[in-house]
Amino acid sequence: MISKNTIDTVFETARVEEVIGDFVQLKRAGSNLKGLSPFSNEKSPSFMVSPVKQIWKDFSSGKGGNAVAFLMEHEHFSYPEAIRYLANKYNIEIEETEQTDEQKEQANEKESMYLVSEFAQKYFHNTLLNTDTGKAIGYSYFKERGFTAETIKKFGLGYSPDVWDAFTKEALGKGYKEEYLEKTGLTIVKEDGRHLDRFRGRVIFPIQSMSGRTLGFGGRILGNDKKTAKYLNSPESEIYHKSKVLYGIYYAKQAIAKQDNCYLVEGYTDVIQLHQAGIENVVSSSGTALTPDQIRLINRLTKNITVLFDGDAAGLRASIRGIDLILEEGMNVKVCTFPEGEDPDSFAKNNTHEEVVAYLDNNAKDFIQFKASLLVDEAKNDPIKKAGLISDMVKSISKIPNVIQREVYIQECSRIMDISEQVLSSSLAQFLQKDIADANKKLKQEQKAKTLQPVEQATNQTRESINIQDVLERKIIEILLLYGSTLQEFEDVYIKYDEFGKEYEETERKEYKVYERIYLNLQEDEIEFTNPVFKDLYKAIIEYYLAEQELNVDTFLNNLPQELQAVATDIYMQDEKYYLHEWEEKKQIPVKEKTMAVASYATEHIIDLRWLLLGKLVQDLKQQVSPEADNMELLMAVNDYNMLINYLSRKISRIRSTFY
Repeated sequence: MISKNTIDTVFETARVEEVIGDFVQLKRAGSNLKGLSPFSNEKSPSFMVSPVKQIWKDFSSGKGGNAVAFLMEHEHFSYPEAIRYLANKYNIEIEETEQTDEQKEQANEKESMYLVSEFAQKYFHNTLLNTDTGKAIGYSYFKERGFTAETIKKFGLGYSPDVWDAFTKEALGKGYKEEYLEKTGLTIVKEDGRHLDRFRGRVIFPIQSMSGRTLGFGGRILGNDKKTAKYLNSPESEIYHKSKVLYGIYYAKQAIAKQDNCYLVEGYTDVIQLHQAGIENVVSSSGTALTPDQIRLINRLTKNITVLFDGDAAGLRASIRGIDLILEEGMNVKVCTFPEGEDPDSFAKNNTHEEVVAYLDNNAKDFIQFKASLLVDEAKNDPIKKAGLISDMVKSISKIPNVIQREVYIQECSRIMDISEQVLSSSLAQFLQKDIADANKKLKQEQKAKTLQPVEQATNQTRESINIQDVLERKIIEILLLYGSTLQEFEDVYIKYDEFGKEYEETERKEYKVYERIYLNLQEDEIEFTNPVFKDLYKAIIEYYLAEQELNVDTFLNNLPQELQAVATDIYMQDEKYYLHEWEEKKQIPVKEKTMAVASYATEHIIDLRWLLLGKLVQDLKQQVSPEADNMELLMAVNDYNMLINYLSRKISRIRSTFY
């Protein structure tokens, strides 16, 4: 187990904006940072990070917490894995304490698969560097490709011996279970129980997540056997979904965010060679067709993609289909092709860093120019082919969500293809209408499916009512978290009687910290929270205040259980969400700042809670009244409580109806 000292050091060192900045492109929004949600597909930012409070909140999914919580949600880390990741990021030495056998058994299936994959990566890399066969075959291949020793080490490249079960034997001997070797696809288990290494006789490219976790592998065969696939990837598993992974994203993410552009290539070696040439903002779809999930992964870091193609015209036509997907996500696309016979790998290998950068800058074309230059030669003087080309270009433009960008591209298309804007706009409108019709049809189908749900379920949902006590308890928690240490003047009103027995009120004012006032009031009335989450959170807040007098958000949240941390984060960040939409800058609507009238706000909600509980108590007492019994004592109690309710009404200078 990781020692408490290490955990404390990690929490003190880690900065939430730096951790999340590795995964999401963040922009300034007041005193906070905002970005696109990494948990949902959205066009407008609903994800907010508070560097001051060291917390984050995703308003689209409701998730929130500190840096550790983000890693647990986004990367599906366990708590220890998140701590280890942060310790590695900030170069913190990890102190270990001995784990019990029971604790070792508690690792879930995904974690076990990650452990197997990490072992495999180390095994393949060690085999490449430290065995005669690995050096003679695998290492020599990578050196021939032009990879330096530093690059080979950085990308964790490896080699799997051309032996039936060399890796599997080693893994089983180290205590890794056959079940997880098979589920990760590293081992093929035959019907007769024999084991086969999936990647035997191949050089290995580890495939990593954005956080650096080993998800799977790509293996390239070195022989010329035409019956065997040149490249082989790990099969789909609980931890590896090829449609959601980009090769090289772990090494490219910071450069992508910094340079606000991502180069997209096809293969593993393209990524590695460009990276070695100093072009680090590059990723690959690993030979698979580009998917929306892969595009969204880039979209978190930048809005700009430059697709790099080799000079093969047939390959270009097949690949440009991915451009429409990029446009649909509201991203900006450029395309750069290399000279015939060259690809990103060979070009980066044969040219200096400066030459590669200059070539990319000078030859990257807007997608409209690229499509026109690619297909116009084919159309030439054939009107039908030219009409088809123009239609294809307009269809791509129709995928762009931004109206102004569509208009600009229509103008550019008109200029390039020598056709009127009016005709193009008319064609664009037809595509847009079709998209709207398709969307409406899909919506109707979804709505129809919902109406087929059991009527009883719908009825139950409409009958659900707001739990008023939960609302009030949450409000008190909110006041404690946001204003608990604020010094305020509170007013107490006492009922007194003069010498003639006439009732009058006497007011006394006294300063308290808000948490002291709430704590004393609730103690005095012996009020306890009924919602278990709010009850535990209230206890944790009061204990912290009593010990520290001031509430340090970062320290307080880091020591809360995950369930309580999520609730507290949600409360903290609710006031900040208006900055997401830039109300002040764009809509000229000032965001209302927190005022200092906390005393009346806190008093009002405490009275509301007391009022609610008294109402419930009166109702309970009334139900105990029986026509056959002496109810005098019960009726006197009801009368006393009703008088207290009337007093509370006067205390806040208003009369309200009871909740029941």
